[in-house]
Amino acid sequence: MEERNLYVEVEDSMAIVTINRPEKRNAIDYDTQVELMYHMDSLDRNETVKVIILTGEGENFFAAGADIGKLRDRTPIESLESTMQQLTNHIAGISKPIIAAVNGYALGGGCELAIACDIRIVSKKAKIGLPELGLGIIPGGGGTQRLTALVGMGKAKELIFTGDIISAEEAEKIGLVNQVTEAKELLNTTKTIAKKIIKKAPIALKLAKLAIDQTNATSIQSGLQIEKLSQAVLMSTEDKLEGTNAFLEKRAPEFNGK
Repeated sequence: MEERNLYVEVEDSMAIVTINRPEKRNAIDYDTQVELMYHMDSLDRNETVKVIILTGEGENFFAAGADIGKLRDRTPIESLESTMQQLTNHIAGISKPIIAAVNGYALGGGCELAIACDIRIVSKKAKIGLPELGLGIIPGGGGTQRLTALVGMGKAKELIFTGDIISAEEAEKIGLVNQVTEAKELLNTTKTIAKKIIKKAPIALKLAKLAIDQTNATSIQSGLQIEKLSQAVLMSTEDKLEGTNAFLEKRAPEFNGK
């Protein structure tokens, strides 16, 4: 698929996906949603890619939400067929770790896109919020559910009910983001974290993500069973033998994803 609203770079086993609509505040329109889903699928299948970084072009916007003019004219049926929720579910379902490098405003759908990722590293300039209630609607791209899972019900209700747009420091304080960094260091900091992840066993990474993601989808008993079964699967892999042998031989492991 032609890259019209984003561009993809692959380097050192990591892919950097950049939403490239700075003139539109990197707003996530329908075409951008389709492109993101297509390229995320492609990168998930690419065996040379171990980690995906998602960011926005420029320093001012990670991603803005919907076009308000189009939102005004949206029908109930169109809302039921929401591609934004489809997109965030798609992002959350990618088997490889995804790190959001939030370089500026992440509002509405942009916030929902960031919280669908596994890890969020943000610039000190970042501003994050879900202001939908001020438009007479609610967050419709997974925000009511994923924000609650990250920060707890009370804080999620406060942020969604008030529509407050919070600073990077406040977002870190409440557990919405993992780390805050200087704007000029955002991508380097994110890449440093990605490089740490790349060194880990690929199959173990996938199964760890799968098991963790079950925390809010199942009971703790079911989650523990998924953890146990995942561990049993890993005991049969070449990576497990390589990892344990490398430890005993006091050397760095060389995982092959088998």
